[in-house]
Formats: sequence, C-alpha cells, structure tokens
Amino acid sequence: MNAKNGCLICGSELIYHDVAQEMECVLCHEKFVSDASCEQGHYICDTCHAKNSLAGIFEVCRATKSRDPLEIMVQLMRQPFIHMHGPEHHILVGSALLAAYHNSGGLIDRDTTLMEMRRRGEQVPGGVCGYWGSCGAAISTGMFISIVTGSTPLKREEWRLSNLMTAQALQAIGTAGGPRCCKRDSFLAVQEAVLFTREHLGVEMTSHKARCEFSSLNAQCIEEHCPFYSGKQ
Repeated sequence: MNAKNGCLICGSELIYHDVAQEMECVLCHEKFVSDASCEQGHYICDTCHAKNSLAGIFEVCRATKSRDPLEIMVQLMRQPFIHMHGPEHHILVGSALLAAYHNSGGLIDRDTTLMEMRRRGEQVPGGVCGYWGSCGAAISTGMFISIVTGSTPLKREEWRLSNLMTAQALQAIGTAGGPRCCKRDSFLAVQEAVLFTREHLGVEMTSHKARCEFSSLNAQCIEEHCPFYSGKQ
C-alpha cells in the first residue's frame, strides 16, 4: 500500500470505525473526534491531509484555459499533492467547475470564487459519503451552483437550483454504488454538473469521456462495474 492511497505516514490501510472516537493528529497534535485511522493507529486530520493540496488546486484552476472541468480535474489528480481518496476532492470538484465555467463565459470573478469554494469545501469532512449519505463530490457541485448564482438560505430560485444540483449528482453516484472512490464519484458529479449548467444556466462547458488512470492505486476499485474503468495500470 502506498501513501497516495493509504496512510500518509506509513502507507497502511485505513480503517473506518462504527463509532467515532477522539484521536490525536500525528502531524499537528490537535485532538479531534473521527471515524477513521490507519491499521497502525495513525490519524491525520482533514486540514493536515489536504494542506499541500489547497494551494496547488487554486494555482492550477486560476491558470488553466480549459473549458473542460474533467480535463482540469484529471490534471489535478495526476499531481503528487492529490491523494487517491481524501477531503481535498470536496474542493477539487467545485474548483474545476468554477475554472471551466469562467473560461466558458460564465460571469464570475475567478479568484474570489475559487477562494470561496476552498472556504466552503474545507467544512465538509472526509468520509461523509459513508457516514452522512451525502458524497462530498456531489456537495461540491451544489456549492458550485450556489456560488455562481449567489444563492443564500433566503434565495428562491438560486436555492432551488443548488439543491437540485446536489441531488442530481448524488443520484448518479448512488446508482453507481459503493464502496467509495473519490475519483469515480468526482467524475460522475462533474458530468452531471456540466449537463445541469447547460440546461439551467445556459453556459456550455465542454466535457470529454473520462477514463480512469488511477485504478491501480485503489484497493477497493470495482473495476468493470465502474463506467470509467480502463484496466489496471
């Protein structure tokens, strides 16, 4: 097992507990209540897990000229600062969509909205797909729609669209089935967001057929049952 997939300290398999417990992050030494640790007992908090990812996501998304959020995501996923699984995907999905939306003529301030996506995405813990029944990749698409429409809890149409977007992404992710794969779930969520944005906001982002390059890093890969599977690399 390597650290791109497993524990960032020792590379061993992660264990998800039935009941959350207090743990100390081995990097920042702060204590948190968490559902997961590795087989050797190492626990890394979400902030430390995603620390090196956040600046990289921002820089790639502000520099890209691509109108294809799947292309932007794959570019990010190839970078060493993005792990096979992890809460950085809750920011990565929406950031790729914001960059592609901006490059496709969407009227947003790119840098401001990317920072807002980071702020919101950091609040979604790792593991919510299994423990909350609401995958962070899908939530990230709802954040994307919320940000570009200026939704708040008191808005009407903007509020409706944000929730419909999350629901549409969750439908696709849930239909594909588990166990979780941050790559598969991110691809599914973004595909739905491209269609949703075209239909409801009139902005045409491009989208290619994603083929997964990361199967060999995922010990729980569902292989032929995944729509993006292209064989073990």
